[in-house]
Amino acid sequence: MGDQEVKLLGVWASPFSKRVEIALKMKGVSYEYAEEDLSNKSPELLKYNPVHKKVPVLLHSGRPICESLVILEYIDETWKSGPSIFPEDPCARARARFLAKFMDEKCYPDIWKIGGSKGEEEREKAIEEATEHLVTLENELRGKKFFGGDEIGLVDITANTIALWLVVVLEMVGIKFLLKDKFPVIDEWINNYLDNSIVRETLPVRQDLLAYCRSVFQCSN
Repeated sequence: MGDQEVKLLGVWASPFSKRVEIALKMKGVSYEYAEEDLSNKSPELLKYNPVHKKVPVLLHSGRPICESLVILEYIDETWKSGPSIFPEDPCARARARFLAKFMDEKCYPDIWKIGGSKGEEEREKAIEEATEHLVTLENELRGKKFFGGDEIGLVDITANTIALWLVVVLEMVGIKFLLKDKFPVIDEWINNYLDNSIVRETLPVRQDLLAYCRSVFQCSN
């Protein structure tokens, strides 16, 4: 199956889409990218992800794979070139899956709550909940450069929600120094992660994402 048969349906401001792009680039896979407008979803998106109608969707030889964590596993198993995304050790692999799920089910929703909160009390509660999750991640990272050790892997790719989206939301609500002041290990990980050339060229420009988030949350409030 040639790399030329790979297409990604995504959204530039979606951390889930960006996960897949990072993984494809890490593996050296050539792909076509199609930007989706989620307010006017394309027939292609509706055809290939009729259940959730969401991005990202990876098309490989015309076959769709949906949900970012599922796509990351597919990429790792399909293309052996480049670094492994999932750990080889079964115990480490299970731990990585657990943390990736933790990012999606706990961390990301609470990040979004901070931006979308109405009033000081609701925002403080959202920040408190997010902070509890950051304590877990701080302890997980302690003594390591990346979540998996010395190289970027599944949890790091999944945690781009922390590396950029959380940082942007905190800046938007006026507490951008929270991470540096309270979570120095996570702050150092962010610096190491964003220093990677593939990550740096793939994630959105911070100011563009900040403007996007302001427009989204202004509409929702």
